[in-house]
Amino acid sequence: MFTPSEIAKRYSDAGAAKTRITIRKTFILAVFAGIFIAFGAFGSQVASFNAGSESLGKFLSALVFPVGLLMVIMAGAELFTGNSLIIISVLHKKTSIKGLLRNWGIVYLGNFTGSIFVALLLTYSHAYSVFDGGLAQSVVTTAQNKVLFSFQDAFLRGILCNILVCLSVWISFAAEDVAGKILGLYLPIMLFVVSGYEHCVANMYFIPAGIFASGEYGILADSLTWSGFLFNNLLPVTLGNILGGACIVGAGYFYVYLYHTGESKA
Repeated sequence: MFTPSEIAKRYSDAGAAKTRITIRKTFILAVFAGIFIAFGAFGSQVASFNAGSESLGKFLSALVFPVGLLMVIMAGAELFTGNSLIIISVLHKKTSIKGLLRNWGIVYLGNFTGSIFVALLLTYSHAYSVFDGGLAQSVVTTAQNKVLFSFQDAFLRGILCNILVCLSVWISFAAEDVAGKILGLYLPIMLFVVSGYEHCVANMYFIPAGIFASGEYGILADSLTWSGFLFNNLLPVTLGNILGGACIVGAGYFYVYLYHTGESKA
């Protein structure tokens, strides 16, 4: 097992390496990440459907959803929320702000593409028809609830979410074997889901899936619009995710383990 100070050094190098991947490869890896997170999100919807109580439904959803990040880490993909930690590499002078923003922009677009792709396939393959169409109604309701958050609530839940997501990535760097990495990343993600926090990439699936399902199944959802998705949820959640992941976890661990140490080039 690697110590936290060793994790900081390892991630500084890994984050810098991410910014050196070509645009085309970065985009493809980001599309994969969007697909993986969407698979986990859909699985969590199926598992939690008609659970009998809201708390049990959240628990079952939280058991399944982390499979998405597991695939991102173990299969190899680029996820915007986890890449908030590249700020460590920037502060450590291993890469530039330009490299960070380039990575974030490409990965964000790729994640969005992958998530929308899965939402479309699930909608028009009629995968939401299970449980006599009840799942389709649940998918629409989930999306509708997300666009009804206030800007403040969505922003703050985004901060809380990405603290845990980045801790999940951080902890996975502590392990040297596959089992250790899986266990380390699984539990913080499970905690964020059961707590009801907001993840921008997951919402790139959840809300478009609700919009598509509403149209395909004729389910009325007046408040569920693309503008509501982009401005009521995706924007504040993304900003919160950046603050929680980059400014709190990333910058915080850089300061503790790399700033003014023998490893610091700042």
